[in-house]
Amino acid sequence: MTAAAAPASPITHLLSPHLHIQPRLHRLHITCTATPTRLHAPPPLTAATSDRVFNFAAGPAVLPESVLLRAQSDLLNWHGSGLSVMEMSHRGKEFTSIIDKAESDLRTLLSIPDDYYVLFLQGGATTQFSSVPLNLCFPDDTVDYLVTGSWGDKAAKEAKKYVKGVNVIWNGKSENYVRVPEFDDGLVQDSDAKYLHICANETIYGVEFKDYPEPKNEGGVLVADMSSNFCSKPVDVGKFGLIYAGAQKNIGPAGVTMVIVRKDLVGNAQGITPVMLDYKIHAENKSLYNTPPCFGVYMCGLVFEHLLEQGGLVEVEKKNKRKAELLYDAIDGSEGFYRCPVEKSVRSLMNVPFTLERSELEALFIKEAANEKMVALKGHRSVGGMRASIYNAMPYAGVEKLVGFMKDFQARHA
Repeated sequence: MTAAAAPASPITHLLSPHLHIQPRLHRLHITCTATPTRLHAPPPLTAATSDRVFNFAAGPAVLPESVLLRAQSDLLNWHGSGLSVMEMSHRGKEFTSIIDKAESDLRTLLSIPDDYYVLFLQGGATTQFSSVPLNLCFPDDTVDYLVTGSWGDKAAKEAKKYVKGVNVIWNGKSENYVRVPEFDDGLVQDSDAKYLHICANETIYGVEFKDYPEPKNEGGVLVADMSSNFCSKPVDVGKFGLIYAGAQKNIGPAGVTMVIVRKDLVGNAQGITPVMLDYKIHAENKSLYNTPPCFGVYMCGLVFEHLLEQGGLVEVEKKNKRKAELLYDAIDGSEGFYRCPVEKSVRSLMNVPFTLERSELEALFIKEAANEKMVALKGHRSVGGMRASIYNAMPYAGVEKLVGFMKDFQARHA
């Protein structure tokens, strides 16, 4: 029996018939070697970083270093989920647990009654200048505004787009916003006003309400923009119909806006209200109608935990008063070299504006302070001078260093 011939090579027919081709088989060995990407090792989570500055910015502002370190440790893999918070579905169980705990901790911090919604929104407090009148009023209603600074003024002007009767019942502009009015001294409220609006702390001018007015209309409510002193001290939420605040000053990064609103005020928005400004939509969907600023909410939650760990807002206020007293005493004790224009009884615990007797030295002051790792002390562009924002997260050591620098600067230039 003759063995079958091996099949011809596919190129054999192209070669000369006098050549003999001996087919040969070769084995190819391929080895793959992966070179791992080397990541820079993060700094130890328990250690302060020596290259951080004291940040006196009005917002976005300083955050607690322990919170930043906690976020750093969670960044790649939150609680073993295999996900960063920035990658999570906002409808997944992981993020639901984050936003639910953040709300619960805020309710504990401020003792928020059960008949109030807590909403995590977007758009900054400026968006609430529109949301408030759209949700609480009809076009022909009347509302009252106390204007103690730039933000109150902007809020009143925005409300005029949606409500015909916007009454500015007091305006401190003629005095350059250095005080708040006496509530029972010639302050005439409209008896039909749906709400009385205040800015609880004016970031630019450093004016803060130490007590709060009451609406004269039996059915009216008090509304407050608390952006720059939110969670800096205890507040009786029950005195307000609505509180709103941007997060980027005291409780987190820019991108989150807190709204605390009494439930009976929700559900009567004007027909022209955009869906994203309707409190009812957000309340029914537990702040998850659309994709929220997930990482910002998570950061706010960490800050709320941090404030509770300090003993709550009573203890936080004590620390804030101690810092503010140190700085104001340095200003008042400088024999006029430094000056704070705000009436002492309403000076802000959060934002301290001051000027130099010799204004030509202000640029040098700011420059030298920055060289000493104290940044963002330049006053708002509309008023000039200097401003030290000493929010919750500003450590006492930061204010001590600033005061020491101020005294040294005065000694060299007085």
